[in-house]
Amino acid sequence: MTVELNTETKTLHVEQELTFFNQSNDNLTSIVLNDWNNAYSDKNTPLAKRFSDEFYRGFHLAKEEERGNTKNLTITDKSHLVLTSERTDKNPDFIVVKLDQTLFPNQKITLHLSYIVKIPSDKFTKYGYNDKGEMNLKNWFLTPARYENHDFIRYSNNNLDDISNAVSDFDIDLKIPATLEATSDLNNNTPIKREGFYIYKLSGKNRTDFSLFIEPKSSYISFKNSTNEVLTNLKENKISAVQKAIIMDRVMIYVTKQIGQYPHEKIIVSQTDYERNPFYGLNQLPSFLSPFPDEFIFEIKFLKTYLNSYLKNSLRLNPRNDNWIYDGIQVYAMMKYIEGNHSNTKMFGSISKFRLLKSYNLTNLDFNEQYSYFYMLMARKNLDQPLGDPKNTLIKFNEQIASKYRAGLSLLFLDDYLNQNTVNNSIRQFYFQNKEKQTSRNDFEVLLKSNTNKDIDWFFKTIINSRDIIDYKFSSLSRTQDSITFSVKSKTGALVPIPVYGIKKGEVVFKKWLDIPEIDSSFTIERKSADKIVLNYKNEVPEYNLRNNWKSLSSFYPNNRPFKFNFMKDLEDPYYNQILYVPTLTYNLYDGLSPGLRLHNKTILDKPFIFDINPSYSTKTNNLSGSGGFAINQNYRENRLYNVRYSFSSSYFHYAPDAYYLKINPMVQMRIREENFRDNRKQLILLRQVVVNREESAFVVDNSTENYSVFDAKYFSSKTEVTEHFSFMSDFQISGEFGKITSELEYRKLFENNLQINFRWYAGSFLYNKTDSDFFSFALDRPTDYLFDYGYYGRSESTGLFSQQFILAEGGFKSKLATPYANQWMTTVNGSFNIWNWIEIYGDMGLVKSRYQNAKFVYDSGIRLNLVTDYFELYFPVYSNNGWEIAQNNYNEKIRFLVTFSPKTLINLFNRKWF
Repeated sequence: MTVELNTETKTLHVEQELTFFNQSNDNLTSIVLNDWNNAYSDKNTPLAKRFSDEFYRGFHLAKEEERGNTKNLTITDKSHLVLTSERTDKNPDFIVVKLDQTLFPNQKITLHLSYIVKIPSDKFTKYGYNDKGEMNLKNWFLTPARYENHDFIRYSNNNLDDISNAVSDFDIDLKIPATLEATSDLNNNTPIKREGFYIYKLSGKNRTDFSLFIEPKSSYISFKNSTNEVLTNLKENKISAVQKAIIMDRVMIYVTKQIGQYPHEKIIVSQTDYERNPFYGLNQLPSFLSPFPDEFIFEIKFLKTYLNSYLKNSLRLNPRNDNWIYDGIQVYAMMKYIEGNHSNTKMFGSISKFRLLKSYNLTNLDFNEQYSYFYMLMARKNLDQPLGDPKNTLIKFNEQIASKYRAGLSLLFLDDYLNQNTVNNSIRQFYFQNKEKQTSRNDFEVLLKSNTNKDIDWFFKTIINSRDIIDYKFSSLSRTQDSITFSVKSKTGALVPIPVYGIKKGEVVFKKWLDIPEIDSSFTIERKSADKIVLNYKNEVPEYNLRNNWKSLSSFYPNNRPFKFNFMKDLEDPYYNQILYVPTLTYNLYDGLSPGLRLHNKTILDKPFIFDINPSYSTKTNNLSGSGGFAINQNYRENRLYNVRYSFSSSYFHYAPDAYYLKINPMVQMRIREENFRDNRKQLILLRQVVVNREESAFVVDNSTENYSVFDAKYFSSKTEVTEHFSFMSDFQISGEFGKITSELEYRKLFENNLQINFRWYAGSFLYNKTDSDFFSFALDRPTDYLFDYGYYGRSESTGLFSQQFILAEGGFKSKLATPYANQWMTTVNGSFNIWNWIEIYGDMGLVKSRYQNAKFVYDSGIRLNLVTDYFELYFPVYSNNGWEIAQNNYNEKIRFLVTFSPKTLINLFNRKWF
């Protein structure tokens, strides 16, 4: 390639000669070229849709000049014949080139390509240009796609760093302004200066990709040792260059010994690569805590990023379909490194030494034990996916963290089981094999099996290619002074080898691996003074539940767990019944500030049984208040109905200055998902009985029944992403006094011109209504909330600030009109669209019908300040049935506000990006 950079237009002018050698046994009539830079060309590419799925708005809202593309492409053969090429709207990031003549096996064809590459802004993926005049160039040129199984790999850019290129030799002449410097992991000589430009001659053999950085002044330092040369700009200013050199040397020697000799002369370890794939866990801790020495932080960052580049540039695998091998070897090597160099380091570093935190399981975990908990976080949510699934089918948390960590844990598990360095030797052999040919997961499997006499089919069937849950327990146990007789059972039917340990005062006195044929058999082994027998004590096996893995040999009750109280949150500790306590402070107008103490067993990992009790003290009434409940979760692994939750809850607060309410709520929730875990469509079926006991109040006169019970059946379906949201809800309620049915539909669309519209339709009708008040009626602007579901701060207020609180429910009107209720039927439409950033125009209209009255048409309109969606919003009425409200007296009393203090809402905004 001859490449010339234009810094003004952020473009690369490319003249490219491509010689394609058909090394397959197939006759080719076309060649597929990867053009991943063109994935940034518009808002409808697979990359843009991926951003939308993961709730990243930046790409959709970006300016046109910030996007990237490939333009002015011409392709000719050696006879200067222009070849036909095809790029579809569905797949704009690869090109199919139609050959003029069939390319037979072992034949070559030379093509000439001319095109212009527009580099995108790096704010989308960290690849591209930035405001400092720097460029991080990745996947910017046209190159043949990998060929396997009689076809080219056609992968679109999903921001996963898994481009599947054919192995190539590169020769590049790069022309850039003399004010800039280029850094690459390709071989290069001293640049030649000509007329205000530098010309870099870059070359490399047997490469699938390379890195190229262009900066006003290179930020990279070079380090060479006996293995290879590293160019790095990892940020860590608190340690000296000598300390960095010692660390890099140690890591480079370790990786070469552990995996094999790097096949190229140079490797780049960049800050960008680390930021794209950070060490999760380490990067989540606040910097002011400084729980790890600066040297250790640099060491882990360098180790992780070095391994990632090392493997990506060496292994000739399909990086999308066989991604678990990259991840597995990387995390396996990291764990082995920590084991050999920092075996005493804890997950939370020096924080673990704080006396106040000694009782927390979270702070007592060894550094390597955190990997298992990140995987288990997803398994307990029933969101884990098979390791062998293609990378683009994984939800973000699995792709970035859980599956990556489990892959490494799985290789460590296999290594422990096979012993004799079988996995280490297989990795080295496989790495060497990749220097000779294109490989696949089958080659890795064959190597592992050839290096052991044990049957390891279970490893690939159960651990790699399924999401079967592994959960063992003791099915029988007896002991004498000198021996232990026991048998082990799989609770789920998933069979893998499992280790059994004897523990005496926290020390291991024996260990025995049980093979699959030995499960359910009875064993008698020497006790060796053990006071506890434990399955999977060191968590070698990625097991779902460790709480049923041990038996005490020194007490009458073999599984007695003492109670353990912890402040705030902790990780699950299988040897204790954990109770967590948290001070709370709630507020409503009638109870005032209510300090309380929340007692629960919700550790970081989800549990099948949960209790949560939160008694509080009402400072305004000098009485007790609060809430509490328990829930049982049942997960279904292979069904679209993936979770059923049975719960019972109760709450006791004041709904008026002089009156309390008691709500009792038994409930069943059924959650349904699509077979594709990445599909954002979710469905929920909710069945509950709401029993309310209301004390009579002298301040609230609504002629309603003080005590009532309502059966509620609700169906909810939604599909949400950045560019489009759709949800539908249907609700059926029945009690002795009334029966009603309602439906609600919401739609939001973000158009390509960044105009966003919001539409909501609501309709409800009574099946029968024997009540004399509007307490159970449909509300136009402020529901009475007789089921006590909404977070009103002053639910019985009809005037004053608290009466202006807005909750989008039922009619959804913002203006208070003369017909606020309907006791027969009601239907409304709410709409809004943005006019500038967070300023929107809203409008509502509908029909309300009460008994013995004609249906009435109602409407309102105004300005919405959508400052923080669902957290802080203001509504300013302008015109409605009341006339020009903005010109009327006491306008400040017409302004509506939405303010939410619920941490759960914030957590949900974060979760949707990951889960």
